[in-house]
Amino acid sequence: MKYADLAITVSDLNKYIKDKIADDEYLNNVLVKGEISNFKNHYTGHMYFTLKDENSLIKCICFKSYANRLTFIPKDGMKVMVFGGVSVFERDGVYQIYVKAMEEDGVGDLYAKYQELKENLEKQGLFDDIHKKKIPLMPKVIGVLTSKTGSVIKDIINVSTRRNPNCYIRLYPVPVQGDGAAVKIAEGIEFMNKNKLADVIILARGGGSLEDLWPFNEEIVAHSIYNSEIPIISAVGHETDFTIADFVADLRAPTPSAAAELAVPDVYELEQKINSYRDRLRMALIKKTEIMRLRYEKCMSSHVFKEPTRRINENYILLDKYIKQLENEISKIQEREKTKYLELIAKLDAYSPLKTLLRGYSITEKQGKIVKSVNELEKDDIIKIKLSDGNKEAKVM
Repeated sequence: MKYADLAITVSDLNKYIKDKIADDEYLNNVLVKGEISNFKNHYTGHMYFTLKDENSLIKCICFKSYANRLTFIPKDGMKVMVFGGVSVFERDGVYQIYVKAMEEDGVGDLYAKYQELKENLEKQGLFDDIHKKKIPLMPKVIGVLTSKTGSVIKDIINVSTRRNPNCYIRLYPVPVQGDGAAVKIAEGIEFMNKNKLADVIILARGGGSLEDLWPFNEEIVAHSIYNSEIPIISAVGHETDFTIADFVADLRAPTPSAAAELAVPDVYELEQKINSYRDRLRMALIKKTEIMRLRYEKCMSSHVFKEPTRRINENYILLDKYIKQLENEISKIQEREKTKYLELIAKLDAYSPLKTLLRGYSITEKQGKIVKSVNELEKDDIIKIKLSDGNKEAKVM
């Protein structure tokens, strides 16, 4: 018999586990208390959320028929007691509580204080995007504010050195929980800024309860982050945890390792990008050179370079043509004007008084004026008689 004949499908395995849980009377009726997170009131009326405590979490679903019976609206951070049964969602292979009833277990004083401080700081503008500083692209020194022991600093160092062996990690050890931790964290941020010890700061710690993360919800820490000239990445708690520091920081990372990835660029990826850009630039230059060569050859094959005087000669021909047209036009104008001139001469000659004198007539003048009537003449007046062949003076008798 082959092993493949003994294997079962994933669906068979999930159904088997579901049946096993269904046979457990205790799991069919459980009363669990915890804090709500990731609450989502679906448009269908079903409610999806996570119930968590300091160490664990479990997914929950409350169908519409049961959700309508609730006397309150669940919210993130609310402490509740849920009654229902545990079962397996076969498709995803996850187990969750199918909630039949839910009751408030009270909202913690710390959560209420957290909400009050969050709303107050938001009104002051500490969360506004306009105040967010850009994370430097290639930081040389990464400042880290966290506990000097534990996995957080080790994870940051491992990720940072793997991504960029030349990046320097400068640790400023601070307590990350307990009394006085907030003051120490604020002092660390101010010290890093005053002495310009880093290009970017990672503020980090591992997951924990609201009480454990409370130093990062203190107002003194919020103002220190806001006043920092050095960009700050907040990596406090798990991905589902949110603190005041996350909202004020210039960038939030879901985990300390993710913060290191955001702060330190992968030099090997950058090297690949640079090589890619270099290859693209080389190909672009080759292509550009080829295009310029073809354009050069096209230009050199043009008649402008082969016969540089051709265009000049063509213009000469064109100029001669225009000159000829101009000369013809001038000749036509001269001919027309000459004809007009001759016509005017003929008219002038026809009306000339000299023509009249040739026919035997004369012109009589007295003191330079033509005499038109005998009444203009008196005895002994000296007159001038103009004939066709000359002038004579006479005396009136």
